[in-house]
Amino acid sequence: MLNRRHFSALALSPLLAQAQAPTPVTTPTVLRFAWWGGATRHETTLKAIALFEKQNPGLKIKAEYMGFNGYLERLTTQIAGGSEPDIMQINWAWLAMFSKKGNGFTDLDKYRSLLALDQFSEEDVNAGRVQGKLNALPSAYTARVMLWNKASFDRAGLALPKTWDDLFAAGRVFKAKLGDNAYPLDGELYDMLLLSQAYVQQKYGTPYVDPAEPRVAMSPAAALEWVQTYRKLITEHVATPLPLRASLGGAEKPTEQQQDWVVGNWAGNFTWDSAIPLRAATLNKQQNLVLGDFPTLPDAKVSGMFGRPTVMLAMGRNCKQPELAARLINFLLTDPEAAKILGKTRGVPAARSQLDVLVKGNRLPAMELAAHEQIKKQRDAGRVPVPAPLFEHARLHKFMREVFETVAYGKTTDQEAARRLVEEGNALLKRIK
Repeated sequence: MLNRRHFSALALSPLLAQAQAPTPVTTPTVLRFAWWGGATRHETTLKAIALFEKQNPGLKIKAEYMGFNGYLERLTTQIAGGSEPDIMQINWAWLAMFSKKGNGFTDLDKYRSLLALDQFSEEDVNAGRVQGKLNALPSAYTARVMLWNKASFDRAGLALPKTWDDLFAAGRVFKAKLGDNAYPLDGELYDMLLLSQAYVQQKYGTPYVDPAEPRVAMSPAAALEWVQTYRKLITEHVATPLPLRASLGGAEKPTEQQQDWVVGNWAGNFTWDSAIPLRAATLNKQQNLVLGDFPTLPDAKVSGMFGRPTVMLAMGRNCKQPELAARLINFLLTDPEAAKILGKTRGVPAARSQLDVLVKGNRLPAMELAAHEQIKKQRDAGRVPVPAPLFEHARLHKFMREVFETVAYGKTTDQEAARRLVEEGNALLKRIK
């Protein structure tokens, strides 16, 4: 359970105080900082930068910000040409793309005296390591949770699902009592792939991709059950079918933009905890969104919840002012004053010093705090293994989606889809490793 006194004690660590000390800038210096996001993230980040500049006279931060579309392409070109920003926001999975041997970014361990690493869990710090080198630090950690519209389940006469059996049984009841257009779950194809993988990971103990090496970790039997679990979600009327979503404005149209979600016809979502505000914002007043239990098979060693750093900050390998860059990274990720400005615009902070500020200031809505605690409990128990970065590689994503789309549209058998996931998946992983 999160405890204010516990956080306050942690926030007063010597490392944090040392890392927060301003650095005299004797000559005018410019650092480039690139990130993507929406208007709120841009606004708050610019305010935090202004405070850091005020604390470090003579330093100018050149802000290079944009929406997500095109950001990766621009960063790829910059890194290839050696003109990348001094500090950059990256996705965790990009470490596998840009720093396969750990030398794609500056090793932050060289500047650890300027970083309050004790404010992060060991697992969060290690998430940024590649080949033993600290390439990046996380702003937050996010994982998949179950969200339910309790009003919809009440109308169906059902309690909220607690087990896999409850979930699969709910589809038939929704159809019988609420009609053909009512489903217990909605989600994009990737959401359903992850939910199906969670079931298989609980049963067999392995995810699709081995976290330690570029190979498919699932056995042929596990891969087959992955496909069959996805098909069961659809055939049992549990989850909205891909063709239906495609006919309603596009298969990847966000759940909160779906009218059937707004009015409670679609009653659940398997999504990132960071998406809770989006999902809640569009529901009409008759609906009641709540956090659900994560369905878990008896004796499962792992939850299959699927979690990873939200976004990370890395330092360009060509940075000419690494000490100042390290201080900016530390400021943005651990400084309490920065937390007051940034809030949760990059997720619920991973650093205890910043999380303490938001908890004590009642800046975290109850459901988001409850989701954070649910995830933390599973992580502390060792039940949320770090996934393989290659699992989120763009080319593997495209491949998985293509295979499951053929299943969704009835263009292949379960056995053929499973064979492709294992054989073609292994071949692809060897090419992109």
